[in-house]
Amino acid sequence: MTSKSREERLRRYWDKHSASYDRQMAFFDRRFFGDTRSWICGQASGDTLEVAIGTGLNLPLYPEGVRLTGVEWSPAMLGLARRRASGLGLRADLHEGDAQALVFPDATFDTVVCTFSLCGIPDHRRAIGEMARVLRPGGLLLLADHVAASPWPVRLVQRLLEVVTVPTGGEHFLRRPIRLLPEHGLVVERHDRFKLGIVERLAARKPA
Repeated sequence: MTSKSREERLRRYWDKHSASYDRQMAFFDRRFFGDTRSWICGQASGDTLEVAIGTGLNLPLYPEGVRLTGVEWSPAMLGLARRRASGLGLRADLHEGDAQALVFPDATFDTVVCTFSLCGIPDHRRAIGEMARVLRPGGLLLLADHVAASPWPVRLVQRLLEVVTVPTGGEHFLRRPIRLLPEHGLVVERHDRFKLGIVERLAARKPA
């Protein structure tokens, strides 16, 4: 299977699961992620890009004054995000886009946000590079995801889960995005890791 056909299959997968996504994420937010969405979005300011905005679960959490742009790979998920924004009375530029090849010029945004999505992006290293590229000097990258756990028995379980989840839905459990930030010059300013190390959230600054 070629890379393009694999990505198209994953896009169809997320289209198919868009209707049940909010219900599934509500469970994980309650049991594992806690206040992470508010922790991330509350730090956003100025021109803000949310990568892989999904169904728009973060939309009500951004501070007043944020000028939000969102990109999403799945047309069905994007449609739900647009309806959510409309229902909230929010002005946001939401459109289809690939996290691995953002269409924006260099240094476009003050803040870039990505929550619980890098785990499902085929080339997460490339996506992080794109996020760093579109950040302005002095800008803030805000990431949250489930990552490789701290205890090795839990990592073993995660590895076994990936045997199923990676081929079917492109879902990875053993990634650690924080390890990729230094190669883009990003400096971590705030960082939390909890729930046996499975959940990680961070704020990283692009040097001015």
